[in-house]
Amino acid sequence: MAVHPLDNARWGFESNCFVCEPRNPAGLRIPFSHDDEAEVVRAELTLDDRFSGAPSYVHGGLTLAVLDEAMAWATIAVAGKFAVTSETTTRFVHPVRVGRTYTVEARVDGGDDATLRTSATVADEKGRPCAESTATFVVFSAAKAVDALGTEATGPDADYLG
Repeated sequence: MAVHPLDNARWGFESNCFVCEPRNPAGLRIPFSHDDEAEVVRAELTLDDRFSGAPSYVHGGLTLAVLDEAMAWATIAVAGKFAVTSETTTRFVHPVRVGRTYTVEARVDGGDDATLRTSATVADEKGRPCAESTATFVVFSAAKAVDALGTEATGPDADYLG
């Protein structure tokens, strides 16, 4: 099994991503990795009470943001495509609680040159699903990706735009 940390620099662009960028002081700073054998993206996360909705629960919108980010990384790392969410559905099964450790895991379930179908789960320390999401992502052309990134992608893995 080869697990690689995911970093925007590998794809040749900088980011101030709210969910994953370690240099964003207001962000969640969740470090994602790609398990290329299992073809999944995953991360461990523990969110404190700054991110609560109900006093002991993580805000549902933040949980959805984590799921969306994991699925976005899956489109890049697993499918080799730069894409953005066009539609998502999430089911909240059990509360995600502040101060506890969870794992988010995402995969690409299928698609074509124009769209990708993804899924992700946030699970507690016992492996119990707490939130499950599916999404459709629209794949960007190289020109649209440059527009979104604000620059040409030049990193060692930037061939995903070719």
